[in-house]
Amino acid sequence: MSDAMHIVLDETAMAAAGHGNVLASRLIHRAHAEADWFLYAPACALVEADRTRPGTAEHLAALPGVTVLDLDLASVLAVARQETWAAAHSLHAAQPTPERPGGALVATTNPNRWASEPVRVLDLS
Repeated sequence: MSDAMHIVLDETAMAAAGHGNVLASRLIHRAHAEADWFLYAPACALVEADRTRPGTAEHLAALPGVTVLDLDLASVLAVARQETWAAAHSLHAAQPTPERPGGALVATTNPNRWASEPVRVLDLS
């Protein structure tokens, strides 16, 4: 099993990065500088982050260490079952996959939001 670190940024983490959050900046730096660190920006969460802080989507999408996750059929079905698209896409992205058998952490500045969800959380607040 790999020791790779997989982290999904929710919309609060993305907005925090745009506001200069030191912990979010460190994650972005590590994902760029270290081969076994991966940051994911679910498209639906990216939209919400950009609504909160205009320019966030363009900025994060341009960073070499951040992978924007598009909506595929599985994520569309997951999003359709939830109240908010941003949280649903982030939750779906954090689930285990063949490429990420252990799933991914969800980086957030609002850890309480994820308390009832089956994900591991990385608190950036």
